Amino acid sequence: MENTIVVDHPLVQDKLTRMRDVSTISTDFRVLLKELSTLMAFEVTRNIKASGIKVRTPLDMDCAGVRVESSDIVLIPILRAGIGMVDGVLEVMPQARVGHIGMYRDPDTLEAIEYYKKLPANISGCQLVILIDPMLATGHTMAATLDICKKAGAKNIKIMCLVAAPEGIREVRKKHEDVPIYTAAIDERLNDHGYILPGLGDAGDRIFGTK
Repeated sequence: MENTIVVDHPLVQDKLTRMRDVSTISTDFRVLLKELSTLMAFEVTRNIKASGIKVRTPLDMDCAGVRVESSDIVLIPILRAGIGMVDGVLEVMPQARVGHIGMYRDPDTLEAIEYYKKLPANISGCQLVILIDPMLATGHTMAATLDICKKAGAKNIKIMCLVAAPEGIREVRKKHEDVPIYTAAIDERLNDHGYILPGLGDAGDRIFGTK
């Protein structure tokens, strides 16, 4: 699908497969989620800015290199499941700032309803904003979150998820065709309750052991 990047690295796919397994307990699920988020972060941030510098090596020679300033990168997990991915991304970008947006899906209409928002200051000046959620299902929540971020002034936005449904991708594309989607898999479809098939279940429940 247009502007949708599937991260098909074998290590990514191995961890995703383990997460899909119904026998994977919450403790292991959280570890896999963190590791998978770290791996995906490399692809999502492939084109971030890097400054050229010189360092002195132990052999008393100057060596050209680069330095990344990640403090102008903002991570925005969508509560609650997105929280489980943040630490994995921060492993490689510890200076990144973190905002939070709380959304829940109305069980009848499947529409997204906002209940919490806390964004870093000066988000309009950030080089990159990464919206984080394990599942892109109906797309209503992600589209609504993109509305919030763009209204706050965010310009260069990317979506990072683990599993996406074709319906969710189409919904985001319909309203925000400029925003790239990075995912580890595009699954078959949604069921009648808006869950991704084959999916990996309710990511929030599996992260926090609430079912």
